[in-house]
Amino acid sequence: MSALWAKIHRWLALLMAIQILFWFVSGLFFAAFPIERVRSEHAIAPAQAEPVPFGTAADGLLRLGSAGVTGERIEIRNLLGRPVALIAAGESRPRLYDLATGQRLSPLPMDAAARIAEADHAGELRASMVERVAENSTEYRGPLPAWRVDFQDRAARSLYVAADTGAVTARRSTLWRVYDFLWGLHVMDWRTHEDFNSPLLVAATLLGLVVVISGLVMLPRRLGYTAWRRRRRARASSGSSIVGSGGQA
Repeated sequence: MSALWAKIHRWLALLMAIQILFWFVSGLFFAAFPIERVRSEHAIAPAQAEPVPFGTAADGLLRLGSAGVTGERIEIRNLLGRPVALIAAGESRPRLYDLATGQRLSPLPMDAAARIAEADHAGELRASMVERVAENSTEYRGPLPAWRVDFQDRAARSLYVAADTGAVTARRSTLWRVYDFLWGLHVMDWRTHEDFNSPLLVAATLLGLVVVISGLVMLPRRLGYTAWRRRRRARASSGSSIVGSGGQA
């Protein structure tokens, strides 16, 4: 029986060796780097509160209402130093308006997205490249359309700005890209890097469990306990034989 478990353990361990290595390497990486650093939260410029006066907000909303603008949800905030209103209705795309002029701002142009990203990014770096994003990818799965704003720093950082809202929706860096790649290996989803309920991962985990169980079954033999127990039985059996012979004499 132990020989059968040894064979099962050996072949399954060989089959699972690479994936188990991926699990350990990626797990070590995840433990070594805090998720806040992976998300580049340390590279966010300190934001100063810019409250919008009630009078400015009320006048701006009256201006929008007189122009026939309606919505179910309204958010008032400052964007690049001017008061704006973000208005949404149902499942339609949100609309961004300048409260001072009533002008619709969304979708934001390239230069506005670059200025938003530069204001969000700590330091004095300027955007090196701005690219429009119209489809989700492994690097960005957020509101579309969006602008990808690249910075030429050591981390090769990229910020994504939603064109409809002006919000920075994602921050990416070399560290994040390595993390995401290892996460894809960890959950065995090499295409989207996010499905950790795949049948492949479940099957691999079950096989790994069998490897562990078979190793535990063989552990007494590996430690010499089985041989020691066999020798003890042999000595006990020989002792019994001697006692029996003496009794017959």
